[in-house]
Amino acid sequence: MARSVLIVDDHAGFRAQAKALLAVAGYEVVGEAADGASGVRVAMDLSPDVVLLDVQLPDLTGFEVVRQIRSRPDPPAIILISSRDAADYGGRIARSGARGFITKADLSAMALESVLEGPAP
Repeated sequence: MARSVLIVDDHAGFRAQAKALLAVAGYEVVGEAADGASGVRVAMDLSPDVVLLDVQLPDLTGFEVVRQIRSRPDPPAIILISSRDAADYGGRIARSGARGFITKADLSAMALESVLEGPAP
C-alpha cells in the first residue's frame, strides 16, 4: 500500500517537482499547501501518512507547524525540508518533534525512506 504524502512548501515549482518524484517512487501525494496555516488544516482534513514540510514558510515556521500538527491525536510522520543545511537550524530540528530533515537538493525516495525507517522522535 502506498504511503500518502502532503507537501507543504511556498514554492509551486518545488511542490510540482517533489510530487512528480514521489509519484514515480510509488507514494500517493494526497495534497499540497503553500503556507503553514493551510498545511495544518490540510493535514487535519486529509490525515496523510507523511507531511513533507518546508522550514521557511511565509506565515509560520515549519517548527510551529510541526508543533500544531503533533498536538493532535495520531499525527503523521513529519519530515522537515529546506534549501538550507540542517546545521543552519542548530538543535531546533532535533527538538521539533519532526521525524527528520532532508535538504531540498537531496530529496529522493531513498532519502525519504531512510528518514521514515529511522527511529521516531
